[in-house]
Amino acid sequence: FTLRETRTYDIIRDVENMRSEIGILYLNGINEKVITKLLKENRLEFHPLFKAKPHIFVGRQNPLAGRKSVTLEDLKEYPCLSFEQGEYNSFYFSEEILSTVYHKKSIHVSDRATLSNLLIGLIGYTICTGVLSPELNGSEIVSVQLETPKDECMTVGWIVNSKAVLSKMAQRYIEHLKVLIA
Repeated sequence: FTLRETRTYDIIRDVENMRSEIGILYLNGINEKVITKLLKENRLEFHPLFKAKPHIFVGRQNPLAGRKSVTLEDLKEYPCLSFEQGEYNSFYFSEEILSTVYHKKSIHVSDRATLSNLLIGLIGYTICTGVLSPELNGSEIVSVQLETPKDECMTVGWIVNSKAVLSKMAQRYIEHLKVLIA
């Protein structure tokens, strides 16, 4: 079993080339047409897991951590942390929703450990689904709902090559994801 964390475009290519059995990504109003077209061209199928409203992850020491919700205006003085997407650095492939929103302070990172450390150490934030597992992430990062001007939503799902037959391990992984999400 190998769990690879990589860039959105690379997830699509890995599943297309059967380097990965499945891939996890999201669709929203901005990226849906482009990602869906790319999936169709490469004979990949998208299977929704859940819908999520935007949230932010912040360190427990962040002044925003105790709030029920925050706005984009509340975030303007804090550094926004996001994942760099390499050669395919289009907002269509961004791992964060609202990727077209301007941030006064912006830091791009290449891995989740660095992002987590900077959330805590720099009192920064990242925009996400809000799904957080204390068993995996500890208790130093918290999730806060992000109020958005439009009714933003992310559909998180898994992709598979239409030619592939899922292994028992992949099927178990998907079932385990569904249990964790519930």
